[in-house]
Amino acid sequence: MLEKDQEEGDIQVSWKDQENINAFSKHNAKLQDLEETYEIKKTEKEYLDDLAMELELADEDEPVRYRIGDAFISLSLEAAQERISKSQEELDKEIGELKTQMDQAVEKMDELKKVLYARFGNAINLEKD
Repeated sequence: MLEKDQEEGDIQVSWKDQENINAFSKHNAKLQDLEETYEIKKTEKEYLDDLAMELELADEDEPVRYRIGDAFISLSLEAAQERISKSQEELDKEIGELKTQMDQAVEKMDELKKVLYARFGNAINLEKD
């Protein structure tokens, strides 16, 4: 009885199987990095949206302190709103690109999951904890 159980547990891993496992791992790591960056950009976008709303309430005659790097400069309200609008557009574009890359990574991982689960069944775990 033990010999039969041991035989079922001994699955031979071919070179192609190992390449698929490595590819899955690579895409998984890339996806995690993309998700972290996506969350950071999303939060930054929320801050810019809040700032844009606050500037709508600001007095047009007073200069706005606008941060560039580590320094603050004084800008007119209109100039500050233009810069914020431009930053929002850039962030929207970056977020869209990140979402596309994340979707591509998930798609590739799903393809590899099908192949690897078909080959190894329950002997391999490709799910997130």
